[in-house]
Amino acid sequence: MSNVQIMEKTRLTILREMQLFIIVWVGQLIALIGSSTTAFALDIWVYDRTGSVTQFALVSLFSTLPLILISPIAGPLVDRWDRRKTMIIADTLACLGTIAIGVLFVMGRLEVWHIYLANTFTAVFMAFHTPAYTASTVLLVPKQHLNRANGMMSLMFGISLIIAPTLGGILLSIVHFQGIVLFHVISVLIAIVSLTLVRFPKVGNSDIATAKSSFLSEATYGFTYLTTRPGLLGLVLFSASSLYLVGGINVITIPLVLNFVSVSVLGTIMSLFGIAILLGGLLVSIWGGLERNIYAIYGCMLLNGVFIIAAGLQPSLVIFTVSIFLFSLTQPIVSSSTQAVMQNKVEPNVQGRVFAIKGAIEAAALPLGYITIGPLAEKVFEPLMATDGSLAGSIGAIIGIGSGRGMGLLLIIMGVLTILGTSIAYLYPRLRFVEDELPNVNNAVAIAASSKNDVVPLVS
Repeated sequence: MSNVQIMEKTRLTILREMQLFIIVWVGQLIALIGSSTTAFALDIWVYDRTGSVTQFALVSLFSTLPLILISPIAGPLVDRWDRRKTMIIADTLACLGTIAIGVLFVMGRLEVWHIYLANTFTAVFMAFHTPAYTASTVLLVPKQHLNRANGMMSLMFGISLIIAPTLGGILLSIVHFQGIVLFHVISVLIAIVSLTLVRFPKVGNSDIATAKSSFLSEATYGFTYLTTRPGLLGLVLFSASSLYLVGGINVITIPLVLNFVSVSVLGTIMSLFGIAILLGGLLVSIWGGLERNIYAIYGCMLLNGVFIIAAGLQPSLVIFTVSIFLFSLTQPIVSSSTQAVMQNKVEPNVQGRVFAIKGAIEAAALPLGYITIGPLAEKVFEPLMATDGSLAGSIGAIIGIGSGRGMGLLLIIMGVLTILGTSIAYLYPRLRFVEDELPNVNNAVAIAASSKNDVVPLVS
């Protein structure tokens, strides 16, 4: 048998072992494209209407705050319920918020606070969907393919980031906002259909899963699980710091780029960042990641600090775009490596609770980036770096003055703090040796199910 034939056989084996995951992944990808297209259109609508970076940041805050508050409740319920049905119901109900926005827009009565309310409503149900989807991965994928599956999750977000801005701009000009809402609803229906076509392997019972306890203790179990394993808690907090950077950069990008170009060009640049995430996810999906995931995380975070500093040094759209492109390229590696460690160290039958807390902590970091970096840029650093600002004659002589230079200085500070924070995190032994000190959990359920993918029936 030739090397080419061996490689083809290997690819077919991987596809067969991951077929259930791929079916679900395709449906969720289509739904994500629909929701991201709607989110892009709403971001532009809010910023055009208010001209405020802070108001723009609040839209994202109301999209994530319920996830933080409800996740401790959602986690135990996800572990009790059928995860496939949980995803179907959550997808269906979450879509109602978008429909309400579309109706208000058609009636000419849409206000910014309506968007806050609708995003809050949607986020409530996504608090159930996210841990159900994440915890299902270990059931659908053999252990040896977890990094690939996590890479595909990042790839999914990269694809949506590429398509959504361009598609949003096209649809806004052709079918307007109400057409985008209709597209979103159709995309969610496709995701629901894909979920009805598969049957998830059942989660095996364990003493943890079956022990009688109060709902309060179950709601706090995920946090207790992490605090008794400081290496995993450190990993979650380190991952959250990466998402804090993402939130801060996201809230800066649109107003900063609009200093140089029009909204139409902005969409293209945002798509480039999506391409970077796609390439990063594709790289992990093919490569499979390092044997020691923690080293990949440390390395990428150090590089992130360098890229963020470079993004703020000069008032150059090219330098900013290239730097944030490289920053975006590393995000799938950080997220997939973090997820692989968690999936290997957390028992499948309690992953709903643990991943719900992990999701809440990470979700808190994202809006924290919005609500701290946004006002700091608008109220503090931009005035400091204005033509007559306090720092115009000192730092301004190095990095420039005027519109956008305050945001540039803030990026430099963020980059320096990222490098310092990563260096400190490396000195923490529980985090550095988390893959050695904690045993791999028994993934027999997932491995057995994945090895029998050819006989797991597809049912409607």
